[in-house]
Amino acid sequence: MTANKLGRVALMTAILSAACASSAQTISLDSCRNMALANNKTVRMAEEAIRGTGYDRKAAKAAYLPGIDASATYLYNQRSINLLSEDAKLPTMSFNPGTGKFEWNILTDPSGNPILNPDGGGYIPTEVAVIPKEAMSFDTHNIFAGAVTLTQPVFMGGMIKALNDIAKYAEAGAKAARDQVVQDVIFGVDQAYWQVVSLKAKERLADSFVRLVDSLHNSVKAMLDEGVATRSDLLTVEVKLNEARIMQTKVQNGLTLSRMALAQICGMPLRGDFTLTDESLSGAKIRTTPHIPEMNEVYARRSDLEVLRQGINLLEGRERLTRGSMLPKLGVVGAYEFSTPNLNNGFSKKVGGGFTIGAALTIPIWHWGQNYNHYRAAKSATNAQRILLEDLEEKVDLQVTQARFQFDEAYKTYEMTVNNQISARENLRNAEIGFSEGVLTTNDVILAQTAWLQAHSEEIDAEIGIRLCEVYLRKVLGTLNY
Repeated sequence: MTANKLGRVALMTAILSAACASSAQTISLDSCRNMALANNKTVRMAEEAIRGTGYDRKAAKAAYLPGIDASATYLYNQRSINLLSEDAKLPTMSFNPGTGKFEWNILTDPSGNPILNPDGGGYIPTEVAVIPKEAMSFDTHNIFAGAVTLTQPVFMGGMIKALNDIAKYAEAGAKAARDQVVQDVIFGVDQAYWQVVSLKAKERLADSFVRLVDSLHNSVKAMLDEGVATRSDLLTVEVKLNEARIMQTKVQNGLTLSRMALAQICGMPLRGDFTLTDESLSGAKIRTTPHIPEMNEVYARRSDLEVLRQGINLLEGRERLTRGSMLPKLGVVGAYEFSTPNLNNGFSKKVGGGFTIGAALTIPIWHWGQNYNHYRAAKSATNAQRILLEDLEEKVDLQVTQARFQFDEAYKTYEMTVNNQISARENLRNAEIGFSEGVLTTNDVILAQTAWLQAHSEEIDAEIGIRLCEVYLRKVLGTLNY
């Protein structure tokens, strides 16, 4: 059930709840299912899980596209940068036309030989170029730098594709899990619904039985007054009448609690006044055995198996993801970087920057088997999940067979209880005639009434059993989707 459908169901639930609050409302099984699905928090959690995996899938898809990032940095330095500790004096050169070369301007003796510095350190220059210390000092107290970067993956060893597959399978698995929750909720609603129908039918049966025993009580009392019955006969009937009334009270209390349980599942007021469409419990609506498809079709329809299948797909994606960690990765990077101060044209405290474009290639060479062992661990997890799926498929086959046998047994039981009920009714009629003619005793009539009660009660249980077995069979066949 999608979120839009759940929204419509919630609206319908509000309308039905308002109607139930104002007056008695007849509610069908489908309405109970709708309200239960809208009210169930587990279903709502499953819907949120689907929504979350959908966002994960969109996030994984975005990994194919280039990413744009901006960064900024500010630094405060206590000191400035001084490249010179004092003024620098550099020797100079002059062009000598005689030799056609540049020569150092150094002090020479009359013979033209260079004079060495008495303190050591080379020759004595006659001219120097002075670089003041201040010219090589830079104010770097406040530094600000920033960049806008574009990164485009080119080849990531298949890891991006694996991430997208994992996200897709996770979303499909979440939907299958939601369907499984929906089936469980529907099955629980059907059980509660037919429990109310069963107890309502037994309430009518208990009322009929009380009237039946009470009629016998009145007859025996009249016979006692006429002297044709004993006090013991009257006491026997009174005991049975009290038992019938106690049974009637228990059924009524059970019916009230069952209605409250159904109301709680459906999100209705616990003490709301409502009736169910099937409270008449007509056996004419009973269906034959549902069609049993091939087991491969059953496997494909079962939501719990679908969760495992998507789990296998997800683990296979994890295998590809770990395998991608062993492959080369290539990406293209472009950035515009700026800072102040900058050295683009000498030292400047203005903001300056420029573009850079490059490519990055990473090739894993040797990691002592770390990545490969991760890959083998992922592969083992996938194999374990496949074995679990095979095991569950075998159990599903057994489950379907058992459910089919249970349905067939319930149907045969119902047919026998119908015949028993007809026989019990005829037996009660004969007992009443025999009692009125004085051929049979009070105990004979009570036994016939008890047999009549048991036959009708078994018929009700058998009819409800067929409906519950049918719902369970559809659940194990995977056809209970709603």
